[in-house]
Amino acid sequence: MILIRNPVVIQCAGVHVHHTGDITMKRRDFLGLTTLAAGTLALNPLTEAAQAAVLPEPVEPVWVPLTKDVKTTRICFGTGMRGGERRSDLVRGGYPKAIEMLRYAYDQGIRFFDCADLYGTHDVVMEALKDKPRDSYSLLTKVWLRSGGLPEVERVDPSISVRRFLREFRTDYIDVVLIHCMTDDQWTQEFASGMESLTKLKQEGLIRATGISSHSNAATRRAAEVEWTDVIMVRLNSEGLVMDGPHDDAGKRVEETIRMNKLARDAGKGIIAMKVLGEGRMASDPDMRRKSTKFVTQLDCVNAMTVGFTEMQHITEFVANVKAASTPTG
Repeated sequence: MILIRNPVVIQCAGVHVHHTGDITMKRRDFLGLTTLAAGTLALNPLTEAAQAAVLPEPVEPVWVPLTKDVKTTRICFGTGMRGGERRSDLVRGGYPKAIEMLRYAYDQGIRFFDCADLYGTHDVVMEALKDKPRDSYSLLTKVWLRSGGLPEVERVDPSISVRRFLREFRTDYIDVVLIHCMTDDQWTQEFASGMESLTKLKQEGLIRATGISSHSNAATRRAAEVEWTDVIMVRLNSEGLVMDGPHDDAGKRVEETIRMNKLARDAGKGIIAMKVLGEGRMASDPDMRRKSTKFVTQLDCVNAMTVGFTEMQHITEFVANVKAASTPTG
């Protein structure tokens, strides 16, 4: 039997059913309902393998080193799909759904959670993880130092904002804190004071690793050069979607990004790939999603991958695709 907690909204064949109490149903009935509902999702149709495993058994996490001080799982739950002004698709979908998805991901071995002040997801992540041991998961967040993007006009020093993050996360340390959205090789000059503040927080033991989320190969190259950088989050997928490089040559975009990643890895930096599924641009093509997942999974210049899950079946499919890509053949 399966217990579905209050409140529940089930969409099946275009009909919404809202129930205000607990529902108990047989597993086979639940599987039939969820499979039917999944089949109606035009945005991101499931692969046959994912449809056959709507409720897989819990999975033990597989940990990988990100830095000398931080271990993570290979898959990271990205909470910032279409994020800004402390909102994202995960939050817009409602806290009950978000919490269920986050806990489901945890049970499927995803113990790395990618947040940001820009997304407003600290609280919901910690609500989902409040009964989990702190050493059983890793937290990443980002400080936003640019204009716009947040409700406030002014920008406070990271020494202030990160202490707020700690309260929101209900923890005494954060595994990784990045400076959000670096777009050129001048970021070490433009945000030098923020870098210094994060270094002091690291020395105090409040954060364990620092770095940037990079939106250009030039920013990645600069991050590889400076000792301050522990972690770089880079845009990378097999199709060259939403990536830096020549506009008219996707292959060169991919090639150049991989070259920058290898420079960074050779310099001892931990690499997290983002936009692995093209920021939703592979939504209608399961074969392309499978291809890109395999491509990034098998790169030796990538430690972990963050994906913006917004539906339960997205998690199921991605976990299955990573497992298939990681399984030796022949």
